[in-house]
Amino acid sequence: MRSKNPEIMNRISEFAGNYYRNNHASPTIREIAEGIGISKSTVHSYLEEMDEKKMLSYGGRKNISNIPKISKTPQGYFSAPVVGSVRCGDPENEEEEVEMYVSLPEAIFGTGDFYMVRAMGDSMVDAGINDGDYVLIKKQSECEPGDIVVALDENSENTLKVFEGIDPQSDKAILAFANEAKYPGAKIEVAELTVQGVAKNVISRLPLKHRGIS
Repeated sequence: MRSKNPEIMNRISEFAGNYYRNNHASPTIREIAEGIGISKSTVHSYLEEMDEKKMLSYGGRKNISNIPKISKTPQGYFSAPVVGSVRCGDPENEEEEVEMYVSLPEAIFGTGDFYMVRAMGDSMVDAGINDGDYVLIKKQSECEPGDIVVALDENSENTLKVFEGIDPQSDKAILAFANEAKYPGAKIEVAELTVQGVAKNVISRLPLKHRGIS
């Protein structure tokens, strides 16, 4: 079954958490529906899936009046969905599927609307992004030259690359690799570029040989 829209899940989670903090009680399905502007049946459907993903606890009773044990993100933290992998190489088709949600501190990662992707490939190693790293992406459509972006082109294919601006002769957007040893000067030219977000942080796993403390 296809996963629900992660943006709506986040809106439900944020509404429920704010409601609980302000009222010391969980909201009803109707209050959630009215609060974020969707139908009660849609809320019910999303709550069932969010319960399966352990985002909150929901009994699933049809005539439920309150939603028990809403899981609240602690103040000063935000919840970011991990939506799978983005290739660090040539663009490829990707379908957004939420694998899990992670709670991250605002003091370290800042504030905004974020999601996380798992990098694939080796074309961004000079930027400190290696195969298997988790990259925190801030959702935004604007970017500046030098930004590392998740980009969607006119063929609905996405990739993680360095945005180098617009070529004045071809009027195409330039996406550059960041691995001069393996891909010297490699770039992708995109006629119609859609930016899905800008990379802000990288979470890496240290190699096994460096994990010991001497």
